[in-house]
Amino acid sequence: MKTTIYNQLVKIINEENIAIDEHIKNHTYTKLGGKADFFVTPTNYEEVQNVVKFCLTEKVPFTLIGNGSNLIVRDGGIRGIVLSLKNFNKITVSGTRITAQSGAAIIDTSRKALDAKLTGLEFACGIPGTVGGAIYMNAGAYGGEIKDCLESVLVIDKNGEMITRKAQDLDLSYRYSNIQENGDIVLEATFQLQHGNYDEIKAVMDDLTYRRESKQPLEYPSCGSVFKRPPGYFAGKLIQDSNLQGTRIGGAEVSKKHAGFIVNVDNATASDYISLIRHVQKTVKEKFGVSLEREVRIIGEDLNDKNEFKQNKE
Repeated sequence: MKTTIYNQLVKIINEENIAIDEHIKNHTYTKLGGKADFFVTPTNYEEVQNVVKFCLTEKVPFTLIGNGSNLIVRDGGIRGIVLSLKNFNKITVSGTRITAQSGAAIIDTSRKALDAKLTGLEFACGIPGTVGGAIYMNAGAYGGEIKDCLESVLVIDKNGEMITRKAQDLDLSYRYSNIQENGDIVLEATFQLQHGNYDEIKAVMDDLTYRRESKQPLEYPSCGSVFKRPPGYFAGKLIQDSNLQGTRIGGAEVSKKHAGFIVNVDNATASDYISLIRHVQKTVKEKFGVSLEREVRIIGEDLNDKNEFKQNKE
């Protein structure tokens, strides 16, 4: 089966952009996760379209990942094709608009805005994900979020067609866009910003960077903020008040520096991470009656799941 798929893929995409049995842990911020059957890195939009259409026609499951900053991949890895858009990282400025490809870092996009003396993306200067990932989850921080400045996105839809969607068509809300359900693949995004003062923009970004670096456990691999903010509460405060900081399962630990983070302190497995997440959810629910909803995505298969090409559902 793998040989057949590989032979078809090399007709679509250059051989050097196809890896077999690639370790996903090399592509996630947590530094964990099993192997992908195929790890594909297209170099142009047509290749992305062709890979998607091939998967649809041949019923080969495919999974899109960004830079793995908000992702846990189970230890059994991912069946089928993992599609990475890391080669799409171009950022261009035109007047007060910035267009960034989906593989570009949202941090780099905010810095490009600074260089162009454009305001509106300062909040994103510490978000570690890609532009595509930021759109997918309507990423936000320090009072700002993607929906505040997004104008439109160019996507490949679930049928493999390339179309433009306006921001208002994405149903953007707290850590949500309808891309999470409709199967769109973001190729690029256009942000509408405003002219501003370079020194003032930089001062805000410097302050936010300092606040992030001083409070977040950046010295360890992690998936960033694990849980969404429950209405009326702060997830980190609930976890802290549950005396869970420092709690470990295997090599995964609730950060002693910021309770909203789970860090990989000693060669953690995905199973360690997921077990600790469930323990935190159970403890907070029992103590405060609050259900913590995950912000981090969990995909892939467990080690004991041998079903080839099973759909990679959460």
